[in-house]
Amino acid sequence: MSIQENLNKIKSSIPEHVTLVAVSKTKPVSDLLEAYNAGQRIFGENKIQEMVEKFEALPKDIAWHMIGHVQSNKVKYMAPFVSLIHGVDKFSLLEEINKQAKKNNRIINCLLQIKIAEEDSKFGLSPEKASEILQSEAFSELKNVKIVGVMGMATFTDNQIQIENEFSLLKETFNTLKALKSFNFQPEIISMGMSGDYQLAISCGSTMIRVGSSIFGERNYL
Repeated sequence: MSIQENLNKIKSSIPEHVTLVAVSKTKPVSDLLEAYNAGQRIFGENKIQEMVEKFEALPKDIAWHMIGHVQSNKVKYMAPFVSLIHGVDKFSLLEEINKQAKKNNRIINCLLQIKIAEEDSKFGLSPEKASEILQSEAFSELKNVKIVGVMGMATFTDNQIQIENEFSLLKETFNTLKALKSFNFQPEIISMGMSGDYQLAISCGSTMIRVGSSIFGERNYL
C-alpha cells in the first residue's frame, strides 16, 4: 500500500479528537512530501539535526514535533520553528527551551514526559516530580514555554494488560495534574500510542498518537 493509502486507513480508524503525528524519522524528504500531498501536516522527528534539514526542505505550513530525547545543547537549532516538544523530562531542559524561545520571540509548547514503563531505558519524570515542577515558583517564571499536556511510552512488550495499565497511569497522571492550571500550564494533550498499540492507547484516553511504520513502512536503520 502507498503512503497515502496507509494514512487514509489510519485516519479513518481514529476518532476526530485524536491528532495523528506522522513519525518520519530516518525517512527521505520524498516520503514526507507524499504524506504532505495526502494532507498530513504534522510530522515527528527524533533527531534535531534531521528535523532542521527537513524543515528547510519542505513546505512551511508543516507543524514539526520533536518526539525524541532532547539534548539541551541542541534546543537552539529547533527553537525558531518547532511546534511541540514531546519529551521534556527535566526542569533544566525546560529552562533551556524557555531561554531559546525567548531569543526567538516565541512561546514553545511542550509536553512533560512521564515515566510509565518499567524498562530502565525509558526517560521520564515520576508523576510526583511533574507535580512538583508545575507547582514550583521557578516554573511560574518561565514565560516562553507552555506545558500543554503529557507524553508517555509504554514498555516494549506483548503483554497487553501491562501496556493498558501503563497507558491508564498516564491518563490518571494527566487528570491529577490538570487541577494545577496556571498561565503556562494548559493541559489538553495526552500523547501516547504508536503503530503497534495506538488503538489501545486511544481507548485509554490518548488524544495524540505517534505513528511511523504503519504509514511509511519499516524503518531502515543504517
